[in-house]
Amino acid sequence: MTAQPAEDRPEREAGKGAASDALPRSVLFLCGRNSIRSPMAEVLAKRRLPRSTFIASAGVRPGQRDPFVDAVLAEENLSLGAWSPRRLDELEDSYFDLIVTLAPEAHHAALELTRTMAVEVEYWPTLDPSAVEGTREQIMASYRDVRDYLRAQIERRFSPKPTADET
Repeated sequence: MTAQPAEDRPEREAGKGAASDALPRSVLFLCGRNSIRSPMAEVLAKRRLPRSTFIASAGVRPGQRDPFVDAVLAEENLSLGAWSPRRLDELEDSYFDLIVTLAPEAHHAALELTRTMAVEVEYWPTLDPSAVEGTREQIMASYRDVRDYLRAQIERRFSPKPTADET
């Protein structure tokens, strides 16, 4: 994925996250087909997290690239580049410190995958914008809503907590 090359991603110290004590070293965003929600989350997380954090996305089933994702990411000066969807079983390594699931079927797959591993799994229920019908603008609005929701979730989850001195 070429949303933001590692050398262009900000260096941030591993701080305290909203849901755990330290930033994970590796994060997988998992959804149904790796064509809308998880690639959006991957690009947004790569913008937010330090270069030292490995970030990937996958789906539990095969999917196809969605042009509406490209359009809403372009509004934020982000791009998937030459990226293409991949399935969970196509990943070279299935160990991640954190797996964020964005769809019920992905959550079940992650729990099954990690039942014998010490891996944190978080479920962020995220609507599938491809289910929205209507005008192009109505469809784009649903994709923007997902992008903005994911950005807010990533900020909340991976932002440092204030220390006792800062509160």
